[in-house]
Amino acid sequence: MTFNKSIPHENVLDNSLGLFFEGYLFMPNRFNRFGKDIFRTRLFGEEVICLRGEEAAKVFYDNSRFQRKGAAPKRVLKTLFGENGVQGLDDEAHKHRKALFMSLMTPERLKILVDITRKQWDDYSKKWETMKKIVLFEEAQKILCRAACEWAGVPLCFKEVNLRTDDFGAMIDAFGAVGPRYWKGRAARMRSECWMKKIIEQIRLKKLNTYEDTAAYAISWHRDLNGGLLDLQVAAVELINIVRPIVAIATYITFGAVALLQFRDCRMNLQSDTGEYEERDYMKMFVQEVRRYYPFTPFVSARVRSDFEWNGCRFTPGTMVLFDAYGTDHDARLWDKPQEFWPERFAGRKENQFDFVPQGGGDYYEGHRCPGEWITIDLMKVSLEFLIKELDYSVPEQDMGFSLSRIPSIPQSRFIISEVKRKNQPVS
Repeated sequence: MTFNKSIPHENVLDNSLGLFFEGYLFMPNRFNRFGKDIFRTRLFGEEVICLRGEEAAKVFYDNSRFQRKGAAPKRVLKTLFGENGVQGLDDEAHKHRKALFMSLMTPERLKILVDITRKQWDDYSKKWETMKKIVLFEEAQKILCRAACEWAGVPLCFKEVNLRTDDFGAMIDAFGAVGPRYWKGRAARMRSECWMKKIIEQIRLKKLNTYEDTAAYAISWHRDLNGGLLDLQVAAVELINIVRPIVAIATYITFGAVALLQFRDCRMNLQSDTGEYEERDYMKMFVQEVRRYYPFTPFVSARVRSDFEWNGCRFTPGTMVLFDAYGTDHDARLWDKPQEFWPERFAGRKENQFDFVPQGGGDYYEGHRCPGEWITIDLMKVSLEFLIKELDYSVPEQDMGFSLSRIPSIPQSRFIISEVKRKNQPVS
């Protein structure tokens, strides 16, 4: 494999340790050092090209130039994604499988999920009034796990909630991890796939009834391009790919709670019925700024499909390419003062598919952009509105700092609250 010498590069045998130690800043540090939106290095034992920015995103999400087959490292498939899921498909197979996911994202179905989630927040908040302290991140994960399972048609009894929530959380936390966090994620993946296989088997044997508009039903009876039902393991992976990303929204909600505390003007704007922006519009801007400002997806991977040149650099088939999502969302050419938290930047902003990429870029239907992005926005809005309008609480002294070297990142304390009181409750 040969590379154009014009691509800046590091003379290292392998820089995987650098990625683990620097985390979200691994690529931004080198883009800034080289002064370009492209460089190459060695990661995971092979040569890798790294890209950043809006123009790079347009190239990276061009399906004629890149493919996802063989792009995700095995350690990610064994924990976060699962094997043979939609993330690793291309061409007609991908379009066909992606259409299954997008069919579940109708406005009617999203409203049902929002309503279920709001009820879960209400139910959980009742017991918080009797608790000395609440770790918001952990509680949000449980709320979202229960809401996701109910919405997806996945039966979840009360005694299973902690186990299933912990397993989904472990799969998410294993991304970018080594040692115990990684092995915990692998064990959680195996346990969860066995659980989902049994559910799908019961649906196919018609021993478990679930509504036809749920993910469990749709995935159980989905047929591939050859007309056959999905392999049981693949179906289990895809059903997990519905529930797991919803549980992951707890990270954004926790960061959102931190922002409400640290940026008091934003909270005042959200609580006020007057002001320059309509209340709902400001909540949308606030949610988008949380997604832009705080770390979530560090990067995404693909492999070069066809030989091409871009920006004076030659790309050859089979080459691993990483696109820096976090760095693009903090690119000073795209964002004024990107290191400042400022929701108003989204007022009237005309977005395209390639300049705001916290959950990937490109087209939802034809490309590999996350199909659950609308869910993320809606559930962040309903959750943060609940924290603002339905609860009074204290925030004890704690370490809310977060490390950009940890993938995925999360506030150190997971955001602890105490003295919870529900607002506007009827007098008995």
